[in-house]
Amino acid sequence: MFVRIMAVVTAIILALTVAFSVLGAMALRNQQINAKLEDLTKEAREIAYLAAQNETSSMALLFGYNDDVKAYIDWKANSVWEEYGAYILVVDRLGRIMDNLSQAMVEDPDFAASLNRDELKDALTRVLSGEEVSVRVLVNGSPTFTVGVPFVRSGKVLGAVLIRTRAQVIEGSVSDLLLPLILFVVALTLMAAIAVFFSVRSLMKPLKNLTGAARALSDGDYGVRVELSRQWRETEELSKAFNTMADQISRNDATRREFVANVSHELRSPITSISGFVTGMLDGTIPPEKHEEYLRIVERETKRLTKLIADLLALSRLERDDAALTLADFDICELFRQAVIRRVSDLEQKHMEIDCRFEEDPCPVHADHDRIEQVIINLLDNAIKFTPDGGKITLSVKHSGDSCQMVVSDNGSGIAQEDRGRIFERFFTVDRAHTSGKGTGLGLSICQRIMQMHGESIRLLDTEEGAAFLFTLPYGRTQRVTAGEEREDHAG
Repeated sequence: MFVRIMAVVTAIILALTVAFSVLGAMALRNQQINAKLEDLTKEAREIAYLAAQNETSSMALLFGYNDDVKAYIDWKANSVWEEYGAYILVVDRLGRIMDNLSQAMVEDPDFAASLNRDELKDALTRVLSGEEVSVRVLVNGSPTFTVGVPFVRSGKVLGAVLIRTRAQVIEGSVSDLLLPLILFVVALTLMAAIAVFFSVRSLMKPLKNLTGAARALSDGDYGVRVELSRQWRETEELSKAFNTMADQISRNDATRREFVANVSHELRSPITSISGFVTGMLDGTIPPEKHEEYLRIVERETKRLTKLIADLLALSRLERDDAALTLADFDICELFRQAVIRRVSDLEQKHMEIDCRFEEDPCPVHADHDRIEQVIINLLDNAIKFTPDGGKITLSVKHSGDSCQMVVSDNGSGIAQEDRGRIFERFFTVDRAHTSGKGTGLGLSICQRIMQMHGESIRLLDTEEGAAFLFTLPYGRTQRVTAGEEREDHAG
């Protein structure tokens, strides 16, 4: 993967480098053209300056009256020809000219033959009007550059200097730029490849660490963690996510181990009691007159064992993908009363008081009757288990808009602050001593799962004493329709 990443990134950089290099070469070529044109213009200005300094009003200096000036101009013309192969024309307003046409005819007859007097005439007209020109035109199908400079004295244009050369001389050959371009591309690509290599290697290092940690985690090492890489934000976030996942897996494993220990204890305790008492009655250790007393204990332990197995099966069924609800309207207040009746013996045994605060009775809700009954029974059982003798349990029902709120609260020992965030975790129990009969922590998990299936919530409320659980359900549809019809009747 490292090699593939490097290849892709290097290819992208190479493509961008070539593109920018081509643009750079074009800019360099234009700069080269402008520099050469400026140089030709400078040469033309020098000749124009000499012509303008003549004391006469004509071009006599060009025709023998000033041999030094004429010699200098001849030398300048030869110099420009050698460098640019250019045709030079010096003309005054009287039509007298001086040029190097004879030299051009000898050394480059094709170029001399291509000189178009009409093209020169157009440029000459513009220069004699006082304008400096620099134009690129096609002459007989061949591109040429022409620069022109007027020579002026006392604000009067006396004549013009024109220099014309082939476009190839000014524009240069592409091959002249090819080697520097290739060297530039190679150098830039090499530097980019080196930078990409070190960058990708620094990126791959934390990824390799993550790969090794993931393998260790899959092999059962739940304590493995990866060091956070601060160099790349993405790998840092990935490392954080991995460590968070490892923490969660570690907690789940600890919960699983605790669940296995709890379930083993809960299963072993009633089975041991049942086996011991039955064996004692069979071998005569327990006298016949005490058989009824111990049989009642065996019955109670059997029920506790049955309850544990039922909770495990209930949670398993709720977790199935095809678990469905049977929704209907029913009276939640009546369901609370039925739940109390089912637990009346336990309540009387602990001399507990039940306080029902139903703001609306009956209060219809739209839900799965059997599932909600299971929620109420589990919450009521918890309240009975963790409330001391003589305690009080309060059942509340409140209707608000399209929703009903139900609360089951007690004045028992409550839930420690450090346990409040975990009470809905599966198999978690606040009874750290695993007291027999206190359950395995499945009840609240079952309640939460049932409420999730309804699209509703259940939560622990903040109370000064004891514990209070609130869950919500939608108000009964039939009741809403009836209430709406009654409002329409009153309106009519």
